[in-house]
Amino acid sequence: MADDRLDIVIFGATGYTGKYVVKDAVHLCKENKLRFGVAGRRKEALEAVIKEFASDIDDIPIIVADIKDEESLTKMTKQAKIIINCCGPYRFYGEPIIKACIATRTHHVDVSGEPQYMEKMQLEYNKAAQEAGIYIVSACGFDSIPADLGIIFTQQTFGGEINTIETYLKLWTTGNVKGSLLNYGTWESAVYGMAHMNELRALRTKLYPTKLPKFTPKLKSKILHRSDVSEGWSTLFMGADRSVALRTQRFMYDKYKERPVQVQTYITFQSLFSFMMIAIAGMIFALMTRTAFGRNLLLKYPALFSYGFVSHESPKRETHEQARFSITFKALGWTEKSAEPTDKHTDPPNKKVITKVSGINGYEITSIALILSAITILKEADKIPDNGGVLTPGAAFGKTSMIEQLNKHNIKFEVISSTEK
Repeated sequence: MADDRLDIVIFGATGYTGKYVVKDAVHLCKENKLRFGVAGRRKEALEAVIKEFASDIDDIPIIVADIKDEESLTKMTKQAKIIINCCGPYRFYGEPIIKACIATRTHHVDVSGEPQYMEKMQLEYNKAAQEAGIYIVSACGFDSIPADLGIIFTQQTFGGEINTIETYLKLWTTGNVKGSLLNYGTWESAVYGMAHMNELRALRTKLYPTKLPKFTPKLKSKILHRSDVSEGWSTLFMGADRSVALRTQRFMYDKYKERPVQVQTYITFQSLFSFMMIAIAGMIFALMTRTAFGRNLLLKYPALFSYGFVSHESPKRETHEQARFSITFKALGWTEKSAEPTDKHTDPPNKKVITKVSGINGYEITSIALILSAITILKEADKIPDNGGVLTPGAAFGKTSMIEQLNKHNIKFEVISSTEK
């Protein structure tokens, strides 16, 4: 790529997530001696973001680009080595940026948590990205860096061969929360994601025409249960983490002939009452996404259907500063690896390892992880496979220093325990 390009351009810098990214880019880019610019539809709004979050940096380039203007996207991507795309929902706004990045040979990272979008982009643009020599990596935020790289970390530290990993997400706050917790854009993505879940089966059939070997013991899902590694009541987590993790495991099998891990994701609630309230809201949400009328109601009245967790007003930053998360990973497997990845163990698993990823609020993690993803592509491309392609975070960053860098920025990866029978 041309040396006169900016290292990073943040597209959608005036949005809720984009502002976080600009704020954190100030010190992360300074630490790594990188130049960044901002891009969006309105110059005045971009100037206001710079004034609020990056006033101590001189001459941050401003690029005016509109998702509906192909020429402006091409001009924008020509000026960057990598685009940080904060403009979602990606189902509607992601593909034109990817097309422009391929045309101008510009790397691309985003924070999509939309499985249909991500898998469609892999199906349609992986070969083109490889030919262009660029990396396109989605899910580089809270969805799904902690979960996907947490599984990679668990595999790297297990010391044997893993059969299954169950992940347990816990969310809590350190004080009294007032106002909404989630950005409206996240809610909008969830509404359309749920509405189009039926697209996934056909997409995956095309994306992976050959099936993985079947492994034993088979991991069985548990709808509602109490886990020995996560205090409270746990149920299936319907976010993008499992989708992303399974794509990573498939990549590792196809690329490196590593035995893929069976994965199931859960979320833990402190009380049965909390679970019941969320379950009722979830059922109403799922039913309403099936019709255009129901989707319009969800989008028009988010506070009503989310118990106030989402509204049209952006969450207050002080609210997010009180938020915390952890994901606990329960890995079962064997102390010895099999000779071939398709070999089956005849004895039951004899080793259990518990690991954890924990840190600050999801939006701060999203911002830091997204920028570190971009920096890693710029600085460690020699450790990322295939010289280009549409990859998951685990596939792209599993052999880089990404986990080490996240640890340095208050996203902690640790081994809790390791036991053998």
